[in-house]
Amino acid sequence: MTRSVAIIGDHFMLPEVFETKLREACGDALSIRTRKDNWPDEPMEHGYAVAGMDGLKEYFGTAGDVVDFIADAEILVTQLAPMSRGMLEQLPNLRLIAVSRGGPVNIDMQAARDHGVLVVNTPGRNSSAVAEFTIGAILAETRKIRVGHEALRTGAWRGDLYRADVTGRELNEMTVGVIGYGNIGTKVVRLLRAFGARILVHDPYIQLAPEDAAAGVELVALERLLDEADIVTLHPRVTDETRGMMNAKTFARMKPGALFVNTARGPLCDYDALYAALASGRLGGAMLETFAVEPVPADWPLLQLPNVTLTPHIAGASVRTVTYAAEQAAEEVRRYLAKEPPRNPC
Repeated sequence: MTRSVAIIGDHFMLPEVFETKLREACGDALSIRTRKDNWPDEPMEHGYAVAGMDGLKEYFGTAGDVVDFIADAEILVTQLAPMSRGMLEQLPNLRLIAVSRGGPVNIDMQAARDHGVLVVNTPGRNSSAVAEFTIGAILAETRKIRVGHEALRTGAWRGDLYRADVTGRELNEMTVGVIGYGNIGTKVVRLLRAFGARILVHDPYIQLAPEDAAAGVELVALERLLDEADIVTLHPRVTDETRGMMNAKTFARMKPGALFVNTARGPLCDYDALYAALASGRLGGAMLETFAVEPVPADWPLLQLPNVTLTPHIAGASVRTVTYAAEQAAEEVRRYLAKEPPRNPC
């Protein structure tokens, strides 16, 4: 029996990669149609302002176009296509949605449950990519890579960066505080261990992996981490508890001259408070990869500071993220077709 699959990809999660991995996992007993949306060349919808799309965010595409494309398909595989209650009411044949991202924020989960549609996701799809990016961000700041590059671009030869009172520090002489010990935080810790850094972890809901504990990694209260860390790097999920956790109070508690790194999510941080801490010299620098509003405004004050490196939310973007997420999604489809329990039900 041929099963109908609709794939809605984009210029990152390529539909042809989805299709290849589905064929490898499920064979040829699939009728597949594909569509490639224009993200990230065009921005996604970040908020809740679109009528009929209540509760959805970070999605790409309009309800009518998506419904027309899915039509009578039983399975939808996508990264960013939205699925609202009104859309589900028009798709009575849809039974499985495989979302190739860590959180299915583009899906109305309650409506999916009400309509008997199983939603699965791909947690940890980009955890290695973000962990590597985080280490790169730390090194760019601590070893003055960004500073030296920016100087040369303007024609200045910063020979003074060899001065002992100006030059950078090695990770093996620093304490790094890792906030959040999930898929990404654990990988950041593993990479930091290879550099010989002293590592403090704060996460009230976990225990350290035995190999990390044996290597001297310490699980500590947030206050101690902020007091002792030369570098603080954020990796928790956004929850009511973590939203705005880095604020005027917590920045004031960090060591003078410390480095702050956020490759997690913008809402974890009060950026006005961060600006004040950086502009005053209280903090030595920051590396910011995610923001509360994206794209950031052209006149955003943090863009003007000389001690900040910013990147446009690209830490999770790697070729391996694409193939790994597609493999995970394909395995979920295979399990569904074989009537096996899903690995990652939402």
